[in-house]
Amino acid sequence: MRVLLDTHALLWWWGEENRLSPRARKLIADEGNEILVSAASAWEISTKVRLGKLLVAIDLVRDFSDYLSRDGFFALPITAEHGLRAGLLPGPHKDPFDRMLVAQSQMEAIPIVSNEEVFDSYGARRIW
Repeated sequence: MRVLLDTHALLWWWGEENRLSPRARKLIADEGNEILVSAASAWEISTKVRLGKLLVAIDLVRDFSDYLSRDGFFALPITAEHGLRAGLLPGPHKDPFDRMLVAQSQMEAIPIVSNEEVFDSYGARRIW
């Protein structure tokens, strides 16, 4: 199964695994699954590190690709089409990172592992 991790799910996997739901934890741990991490998550994490809101992730930002590789995760690039879809999504949700994850989930036809119920209003398949 191919799935896309929301940024918090990725961070929790790497540091606070007990915060993940049992279903999410099992899905991510299953080596038969293809776990995708959006470039938007790298952008979000590095932005929060720069702003001093996520200092625990400094090492993660320095070695992001190594962290992905170590766990067998795959980077999902952002395409122009993803950007267009994210920008055109209706509704009041203003978080650009969430909007990108929704757009990628929709366009790539893959569920997103997230506890964010707002994704449901966009018709994204969400697993938690």
